[in-house]
Amino acid sequence: MTQKGLVRICMLLSAVLLAGCGKNENDQVSSLSEAACTDGGKVLNIYSWNDEFEQRMTDYYPGYTDNGDGTGSIGDTKVVWTINPTEEYAYQNALDEALLLNMDASADDKVDLFLMEADYILKYVDSDYTLDIMKDLGISEDELSDQYPYTKKIATSQEGKLKGSSWQATPGLFAYRRSIAKDVLGTDDPTEVQKALSDWDKFEDTAAKAHKKGYKMLSGMEDWFRVFSNNAKQPWVSDLNSSTPHIQIDDGLFDWAEKCKRYYENGWMGTAALWSDEWSFDQTVEGKVFGFFYSTWGINFTLVGNAGEEGFGDWAVCEGPAAWYWGGTWIAGARGTDNASLVADIMRKMTCDKDNMVAITKGTEDYTNTISGMQEIAHSDYKSAFLGGQNHIALFSDAAPKIDMSVVGPYDQGLTEAFKEAFTGYVKGEYSKEVAQKKFYDEAVIKFPELTYDEKDVE
Repeated sequence: MTQKGLVRICMLLSAVLLAGCGKNENDQVSSLSEAACTDGGKVLNIYSWNDEFEQRMTDYYPGYTDNGDGTGSIGDTKVVWTINPTEEYAYQNALDEALLLNMDASADDKVDLFLMEADYILKYVDSDYTLDIMKDLGISEDELSDQYPYTKKIATSQEGKLKGSSWQATPGLFAYRRSIAKDVLGTDDPTEVQKALSDWDKFEDTAAKAHKKGYKMLSGMEDWFRVFSNNAKQPWVSDLNSSTPHIQIDDGLFDWAEKCKRYYENGWMGTAALWSDEWSFDQTVEGKVFGFFYSTWGINFTLVGNAGEEGFGDWAVCEGPAAWYWGGTWIAGARGTDNASLVADIMRKMTCDKDNMVAITKGTEDYTNTISGMQEIAHSDYKSAFLGGQNHIALFSDAAPKIDMSVVGPYDQGLTEAFKEAFTGYVKGEYSKEVAQKKFYDEAVIKFPELTYDEKDVE
């Protein structure tokens, strides 16, 4: 079955009702004849696209033992990690196929827990292949009360069922090289640098100054796409539940394309693709890029590695021209799991336990999903060695409440990729804006034939 077929099945087959399998008054997992989740499994199967959550489990889940061979153990239960990369939808392909067969899979092969990313979370949230973590797994509203509201809203189905829980909140900031800021602006102080980057006009003025000094403001056009897409006023698709869902392009995305074209033509921006070797190199001490738009996980999980030991102390963060976010990872329980109590306990320990999440932040510099915990660190003497002694948690704590995921939809990943690809040629002057739009729409309806668009938009 193709990826598109699997996506469509997961999105549209919502007629099957989940059987109850929650905690009763005695805190025991109940079971029905066709229970969507049970207990008693000897193997806990976890699906992910990288080893980040495996590292978090190893370091912060009480009683977890890493066997060193891609498996682990929790008591007598063996933990098996199935990791597939995100490229070419490999992760979703493998996960979708497994979820479709999960109710009839053998005990040791059942998917028990899997991870979802913001770009496609609604595909799983609005399907019957994910458990209601409150009704089915017995996690209470009170246990979830200290989480950022947006992390719960985006994981709530159209029927009002909470289908996932996250240990992260992922506001974004602008990370910049202190040494380059000093050369360009005469200061590396985050407050002063923010004054020079507080809106897009000032950001452009700084880009022009950086260019005169031999620097690029940004590594490539993808670096700031999410700052614009996260501030969209309308979703990618309107009339989502109708027979003719309609593609619409937010004005903010055109603004991104026009700014990219201007920066490209003036030499203010590089040509590196996101995640490429060139992009990673630009974050080293030999790089000549002023800064990068990064979210919480990006700084500790990516930037630190790319910058290396020589980069410690040469980076800082400020808010930048706009509030935004990037990604986030949610834990979901799979319909058909035979380890319901263990799945629930992992969610509790990793996403509801304030002390545990504060420990994750202090140990990794990641920003975790506990409002009170992050406020405590924000107002403490906490310092990041990588960021030259800056308490970046304070800035993230100010930014997190501004996150708005109200226009997120199930087609976001595919349409975003098509839009960026189509407008790359426009930015580089290879064809007109109208041609770029036509390329985007043509690719969009190939990916999603059920979508429509206005012909006048490409006339």
